[in-house]
Amino acid sequence: MSAFGASVLFQTRFGREMMNPRGSEGWNPSPKTTTVTCATQNYDRAKEVKRFDDSKVGVKGLVDSGITTIPRLFVHPPETLSDLKPGSESRTGPDVVIPTIDLSGVDSDARRSVIVDEIRRASSSFGFFQIVNHGVPLGVLDRTMASIKGFHEQPTEMKERFYTRDIGTGVSYLSNVDLYSSKAASWRDTLQLRVGPKPADENAIPEICRKEVIEWDREIKRLGELLEGLLCEGLGVEANRLKEMTCLEGRVMVGHYYPYCPQPDLTLGLAYHTDPGVLTVVQQDHVGGLQVKYGGVWLDVKPVPGALVINIGDLLQLISNEEYKSAEHRVLANSKNEPRVSLAVFFNPSNRDDLYGPLPELISPEKPAIYRQFTLTDFMTRFFKKELDGKSLTNYYKL
Repeated sequence: MSAFGASVLFQTRFGREMMNPRGSEGWNPSPKTTTVTCATQNYDRAKEVKRFDDSKVGVKGLVDSGITTIPRLFVHPPETLSDLKPGSESRTGPDVVIPTIDLSGVDSDARRSVIVDEIRRASSSFGFFQIVNHGVPLGVLDRTMASIKGFHEQPTEMKERFYTRDIGTGVSYLSNVDLYSSKAASWRDTLQLRVGPKPADENAIPEICRKEVIEWDREIKRLGELLEGLLCEGLGVEANRLKEMTCLEGRVMVGHYYPYCPQPDLTLGLAYHTDPGVLTVVQQDHVGGLQVKYGGVWLDVKPVPGALVINIGDLLQLISNEEYKSAEHRVLANSKNEPRVSLAVFFNPSNRDDLYGPLPELISPEKPAIYRQFTLTDFMTRFFKKELDGKSLTNYYKL
């Protein structure tokens, strides 16, 4: 065998073969055991991506099969992996932590002004912060997290009927939203639900998490309205400005599942990117792995019991004329023997054909508009046609 090839014999319950990603990798879709040898130069990524997607097993299914090496389609290029090595400066980051903001007393004038200032400063610098005493009952958080974990840990035959890349029904289970456009897949599976403005039919939501996600969305919608009001006050505009722009109405919920990865130094749980929308509310469990880029290095967003993580999206960066900044973030591949689970809801406007851009109240001769106007349809189409790759979307709309 040449130095460019490798061969591994392995039979899963689906009769597919995984080959060492340090050499090459191929699958045999037939239900028999076969030895496959494939040279690197003959590797057909598009074909392997299609086979993985068609299998509907997700990353969880690969782990359940007992693999010890990850398929090549998940291996990220060296430039992406260089700062994942232990001891790397950009892995450990400076002695800086993402702010945690206490929302208790937010309805009192004196305390509210302090909270508004803390949120404004965090949104202008980090683009990320955590909140405690947010009013969402811990029981709701715990039940929803457990139900999403339960969904992902069902047998494949129970999950595969939800496996689709078409969100038309409002419900889809899949692995990697950008599977076909990315240079490398990431080590995670996702349950995606449309919760506004026209929510998915309740009966279409998996029964194992149906009641829990509906309750969670109701609480997060209330919290989103509070947060968007505080963010508006931080900009010096009317507290209901974003609400009037329907920025609370377009909501998508995702439940990510990051199983143990046998080669976490070769892949990521979620590649670095910025969120396209207005605001994202995230519930992460105790396992950790979320990182934010700040000052050129990666900072851990360490789990805080009962806290929710808030991050600014690209659209709010544009609307605020860059007073608030979206931040690049990523999730490391999970090297622990227990899965990582996270839930997120993305807040977006529901009026897709309205024009968006810097708020007129924020434009002056001293601070001219940094971005041009655009429709949400154009904005979101550009996002989903590209790979998740940082700030290229906001850069496109700069004047």
